[in-house]
Amino acid sequence: MFKKVAVIGAGPSGITALKNLLDQGIPAVGFDRNSEVGGNWVYSENESHSSVFETTHIISSKTLSQYSDFTFDDFDPTVSDYPSHDELRGYFQAYANHFGLIKHIRFNTMVIHCEWLGQEKWEITTETDGIKKAEEFSDLVVCNGHHWNPRWPNYPGEFTGEFLHSHSFKKAEPFKDKRVLVIGGGNSACDVAVETSRVSKMTAISWRRGYRIIPKFFFGQPSDKIGERSAWIPLKIRSFFFDILLKIMVGDNHLYGLRKVENKFGETHPTINDELLYKIRHGKVKPRPDIKRLEGKKVIFEDGTEEEYDTIIACTGYYLSHPFFDKKLIDYSSGPVPLYLKMFHPEFRNLYFVGMFQPLGCIWPGAELQAKIMAREIAGKWVRPSNIKDLCEKEVSQPHYKQIDTPRHTITVDFHVFKKQLLKYLPKDYVSKEKIETGQQPIAVPSNS
Repeated sequence: MFKKVAVIGAGPSGITALKNLLDQGIPAVGFDRNSEVGGNWVYSENESHSSVFETTHIISSKTLSQYSDFTFDDFDPTVSDYPSHDELRGYFQAYANHFGLIKHIRFNTMVIHCEWLGQEKWEITTETDGIKKAEEFSDLVVCNGHHWNPRWPNYPGEFTGEFLHSHSFKKAEPFKDKRVLVIGGGNSACDVAVETSRVSKMTAISWRRGYRIIPKFFFGQPSDKIGERSAWIPLKIRSFFFDILLKIMVGDNHLYGLRKVENKFGETHPTINDELLYKIRHGKVKPRPDIKRLEGKKVIFEDGTEEEYDTIIACTGYYLSHPFFDKKLIDYSSGPVPLYLKMFHPEFRNLYFVGMFQPLGCIWPGAELQAKIMAREIAGKWVRPSNIKDLCEKEVSQPHYKQIDTPRHTITVDFHVFKKQLLKYLPKDYVSKEKIETGQQPIAVPSNS
């Protein structure tokens, strides 16, 4: 079969997908709407681009947030324990330049539509500078990310002040001297509350459920490194002891006026933040319960408290969205995501999802391993299990964590368990640090069907 592969997205997952395809000698083309690699780690004040905040640092430590083919030591050994968005932007650009990926990527290009024409062909329609173009590819790799299509909350009544999603939040300065209410308890919500509290007249944060707030350091070490050292312990036991450690180091939420944590560890995504609890105890961030209704600029909370705000910032997550697919073909915006290893579709053998998972850790080390498996299969060097449909259903029925039933928790994996599952399908010498030159003409590879 002749192979030429389309890769949607040139963020952290897209560039490793492209790199590993080229490693296998497979011609591939990457498409990205931005003008450089890095995805949402390329800071921009342009609201049409889903980018990080002005002050964002990653929430996983650098040794657990790097490609095996190009580590932070290969890039810059002086990078901080928790790299800033600027450091990560430089890292991804260095990765792309080191492996010669730029010439294989079409920037400022939107993928408009992907039509499946069978197990050996896709028709991909793109648009660049208003000009549409349709091309055929043998395989499609989807790396468009899952933090760009905002999910809005819905409350009775109407708020007449400024109401925005964290998707539009870029920096704190516009909220100077305003009364700000932040909705949510995830990483973005806590970051937004902390940042706005530096300049606002008053900042409050509203939670509808209790969240675990995990500091970035335990015993002078990044907290995820402590977790890595206990990865050999069965998940339930590990989660139990980590909860105890958290109570010893941080204390219960009620000490900070926050809602009680009622779920077991892993049933919701923990929040990694060193400053929220400090800001609460210093009176800079005010904890509030869930919202009951809105009246003009007034917010009525479920405990009867009423307060006026100038701005509400909803940090309520994103839809899992693939607008280039017909919804009858692919739609994971709600409900389960039955993909084996979060990448293999039960029916479409020439469709791969890379980086479409939410680890309790960093995405791109796992995306790199997914990309290596994907590229080896397309090159005819590996054959997927024959019971792929059963394995896809098992992904849904037997997740790593029994999480609460919300759209945010459909693609969660345990970082260490997931990595072990992926490594099972790779040779011991899977690390490949050398640049491979590959042309763009379709090549014939042995059929693995």
